[in-house]
Amino acid sequence: MAKQLKKTNAARILDGLKINYELKTYAVDENDLSAVHVAEMSGLDIDMIFKTLVARGDKSGVIMAVIGGGDELNLKALAAASGNKSVEMIALKELLPLTGYVRGGCSPLGAKKNYPVYLDSRAVSLKKISISAGLRGMQIILAPQDLVRAVNATVADLTIKNRP
Repeated sequence: MAKQLKKTNAARILDGLKINYELKTYAVDENDLSAVHVAEMSGLDIDMIFKTLVARGDKSGVIMAVIGGGDELNLKALAAASGNKSVEMIALKELLPLTGYVRGGCSPLGAKKNYPVYLDSRAVSLKKISISAGLRGMQIILAPQDLVRAVNATVADLTIKNRP
């Protein structure tokens, strides 16, 4: 019999919305919380892994950007998508008080408040994406359209185009 994984708030939110997903666990290396390392440890393709970054807009306040694990956030693009003149990343020490999540375990689902979520447009071209389940060492795999529905995400081009 398979061991039942403990559900996170993010997973419970998806359950409540009757959204199909898969939980995947992996060994955590506290010295390397990068998405590339998550891909290596979880056996998932880096192109499928999406990280959640938290920023603050001059007009909107706190917002979340969900972008590919190997991609770099374009702050000007996020500002434009979110109706801000400027956007800056929050300080790491603000992450836990604002979201309830730690670095390497920040999910767009189930944060302390329902912050606006912006999903990079590359995600919607994929069948499945992987996001943090809200804990280091656990990912949620789901269809990008289901994430959009779950968090009422705005889809926009958010990354610096340095991919082939």
